[in-house]
Amino acid sequence: MSNHIRITKQFAFETGHALYGYDGKCKNVHGHSYKLSVTVIGTPITDSNNVKFGMVIDFSDLKKIVKEEIVNVFDHATVFNKNTPHVELAKELQDRGHNVLLVDYQPTSEMMVIDFAKKIKKRLPSHVSLHSLKLQETESSFAEWFAYDNI
Repeated sequence: MSNHIRITKQFAFETGHALYGYDGKCKNVHGHSYKLSVTVIGTPITDSNNVKFGMVIDFSDLKKIVKEEIVNVFDHATVFNKNTPHVELAKELQDRGHNVLLVDYQPTSEMMVIDFAKKIKKRLPSHVSLHSLKLQETESSFAEWFAYDNI
């Protein structure tokens, strides 16, 4: 019987966004100090000649993937849904040298974790699976993605 182990690495980044068409304060451009927990699952490597012997995945390898796909892209950027009139505001900000991300979804925490899951899954080694993501937007609010909910 193999031992499935979950490994979690936590990340933090600052991102601005605006929710077009929303009926509250978040329709305005504002930002969050996001905290992202990435949990993968796999069995520890049993080959004693492998430099990663005993690891499911090296924390530094997981860090590299998440930094390249998510943190370095979203940190200190402002995210807009490219299919809304916010695109005019986004272009104006870009013209003024701001870091703007145009995505094809409403940039809520829920939609961001779906996007993040797709990006991270593509980069994981074959023996490791994405188990879950937790994206914390504020001290008391977060969205979670679980692989077993999305089979």
